[in-house]
Amino acid sequence: MLYFKDNLVSLYHSDTFKMLEKLPARYVDLVVADPPYFLSNGGISNRGGEVVSVDKGSWDKVNGFTPEDFYSRFLKEIDRVMAQNATMWIFGSMHNIYILGYLLPKFGFKILNNVTWQKENPSPNLSHRMFTHSTETILWVKRNHDKQIFNYELMQQLCKGKQMTDVWTTPTITNSERRFGKHPTQKPLAVIDRILLSSTSSTSRILDPFVGSGTTVVAARRLGLKPCGIDNCINYLDIAQKRVSDYGGEKIGKIW
Repeated sequence: MLYFKDNLVSLYHSDTFKMLEKLPARYVDLVVADPPYFLSNGGISNRGGEVVSVDKGSWDKVNGFTPEDFYSRFLKEIDRVMAQNATMWIFGSMHNIYILGYLLPKFGFKILNNVTWQKENPSPNLSHRMFTHSTETILWVKRNHDKQIFNYELMQQLCKGKQMTDVWTTPTITNSERRFGKHPTQKPLAVIDRILLSSTSSTSRILDPFVGSGTTVVAARRLGLKPCGIDNCINYLDIAQKRVSDYGGEKIGKIW
């Protein structure tokens, strides 16, 4: 079901798999995917010095399937809708990224880069039995034998003449990115902005199949690109719509 549309952005309220089945084959040039990590197991974490539940919502719980089942189905559908020479950026943590890394070659994908997103101020580890988790991984992948867009010169320019590395560091999300509401796994606008700048052309069609509070569509709207976002939660789509409608009010945080 179409939830919101302007001259560039389309947002759909739907189960991701049902919506992907409706999209034409070879439809999108870039996929930015932040799938469930399946970490909602009743445990605790730290947020702002307070003990909080790690549970994100029902969408992050394993219920009648395994994470491998979910990711396999996702990769199969994404392969169908990706255009020739399209690429995908997919987020994960140590808890799920190795499952994805194992499955990607089985579905005909090649990993171009393993980008480490370093959080400048991560939440402390409450157990005191291991190191503090301060990174997430973003895999940049393409199909075997396809080519990819990579705006090398622009990335070099942003890196003051040096080659940009695969370690990106950011502080926490800016307040302007959460002024219409929060999402428990929201990614910084600075990270998505760099992803789009590095791997799109002016005509690229972009898909975020788990759009959440809309960071991908906001970043794309700022750059004049055509994004499509899917989510099964009306509350998050409402946040995404408000952010898109006031995209000029978003401030990109620091990234290096």
